[in-house]
Amino acid sequence: MTEHANSTLDSRYGRTSRSRRPLIIGLVAVLAVAGLGWLLWAAVVGSNPPVTSRLLAFKVVSDTQVTATVQVDRSKSVEATCRVQAKAADFSIVGELTLTVPADSPRHQSLPATLTTQRTATSVVLIGCTTADSHRPH
Repeated sequence: MTEHANSTLDSRYGRTSRSRRPLIIGLVAVLAVAGLGWLLWAAVVGSNPPVTSRLLAFKVVSDTQVTATVQVDRSKSVEATCRVQAKAADFSIVGELTLTVPADSPRHQSLPATLTTQRTATSVVLIGCTTADSHRPH
């Protein structure tokens, strides 16, 4: 191409200056490192919750009562609050109970729960346990 053709193409389509390219690459690299650092931090914090729980068993005792056993494991001695729900055949909530695990209780324990229901329950669901510092149920 001739010099005139290059000049015409540059004026028509524009051309970014090569002197800005290292600056843009540097900014993208800084943003990528910051994003990866945040992702690593979130993965480490999220993978070590202060309390975890699981539903071990439940039994429908009568038309107005169900019992459940919830296992609660805590990584440190903090008070935990656990929510258990009883559900009917149409998936509506017919009973709910909040269990409080004191900070001075054993870190690994199974808790019995008795829920009074409005009508016959067919299942029990553990929503999860939370602490004062962690509001997402685990």
